[in-house]
Amino acid sequence: MAENGTDCDQRRIRMSKEQHNGNFTDSSMLSERKRREREERLNIVLWKKPLVTLQYFCLETLINLKEWTIKLWRRQGLLVCALVAVAVLTAMYYIEGAHQQYVRYMEKKFFWCAYWVGLGILSSVGLGTGLHTFLLYLGPHIASVTLAAYECNSVNFPEPPYPDQIICPDQETTQGSISLWAIISKVRLEACMWGAGTAIGELPPYFMARAARLSGAEPDDEEYQEFEEMLEHAETAQDFASRAKLAVQNLVQKVGFFGILACASIPNPLFDLAGITCGHFLVPFWTFFGATLIGKAVIKMHIQKLFVIITFSKHIVEQMVALIGAIPSIGPSLQKPFQEYLEAQRIKLHHKSDSAVPQGENWLSWMFEKLVIVMVCYFILSIINSMAQSYAKRLQQKMYSEEKTK
Repeated sequence: MAENGTDCDQRRIRMSKEQHNGNFTDSSMLSERKRREREERLNIVLWKKPLVTLQYFCLETLINLKEWTIKLWRRQGLLVCALVAVAVLTAMYYIEGAHQQYVRYMEKKFFWCAYWVGLGILSSVGLGTGLHTFLLYLGPHIASVTLAAYECNSVNFPEPPYPDQIICPDQETTQGSISLWAIISKVRLEACMWGAGTAIGELPPYFMARAARLSGAEPDDEEYQEFEEMLEHAETAQDFASRAKLAVQNLVQKVGFFGILACASIPNPLFDLAGITCGHFLVPFWTFFGATLIGKAVIKMHIQKLFVIITFSKHIVEQMVALIGAIPSIGPSLQKPFQEYLEAQRIKLHHKSDSAVPQGENWLSWMFEKLVIVMVCYFILSIINSMAQSYAKRLQQKMYSEEKTK
């Protein structure tokens, strides 16, 4: 990876911030204006300005649809090839024959993989919500498979209903035959697809910084502006957060592929900075994406899987429930719903619906379901707010351009 001079970068940053329409102006006034405009955009949310937010959201949606239509029209050759491929696949899907068993198998695998890749992209992109789909979807899925594997002493759950529902296989298995590796293999596809989705979700900061560096323009992006300010004050940084960000930036810039791999392989809230750094210093796309994909979809995912599987292994769960019961005063009352929940899960796994154990809804499962609903609703609201703020940004940029031409 080619390294660029830090002094040249810092001079370019200072000049780009001070230069306006060919003349040097007061950079503090420009920064103050950008700060005010950013504050105005952040106030455009459904719970403060519902009508304006919905209006801007609809207008931004129409603009995006128009832009995507124009881009597709400019790539007519690619569009025709895609339509031909879709037509061939549709014909194969509906025409009867011996190939239908393979078509159904590929259809099931495709939608299953697309589901987890999509969740990974949403987790990484987030649109400002901080929604982490590992905690809401992948983690609980791995935990449920782990609990079922130890209870059934097998991972050969019948398909269907798996993965929609987990039940123990009819045939009996030898006691003690379940292994950690068997559980890892059972959830490997879902975990790797989710990790690949998070790697794809890291591409926008990379492309934004790369485009800004090649064009010389300064995008109105908070993270990119923070990155440039960090480069300016690299020598005087004192607080821990700034030093941590500089350490990530130096690691990625100097070590290259293996530096990106190291940052992507561990839970790292500063990885967006790695993407911006790679884009700013024009790191080749496949160097960045290859290291990110290997780190997130292979190394990091196996670390997270092991943590969840070990945490929800049978003896660990029993010890945790016992520890909850040992809490003075409130322990027994807290322990009871956990025991009821685990017992209900065991009944479901063995399909003993006629058992004498009460089948009422457990408050733990009720709380988790409501938490998922709240998070998904908040995520949808954040999409609306984000798109409305994007339209407001368009209006501000248009006004700024008109002022320059006067």
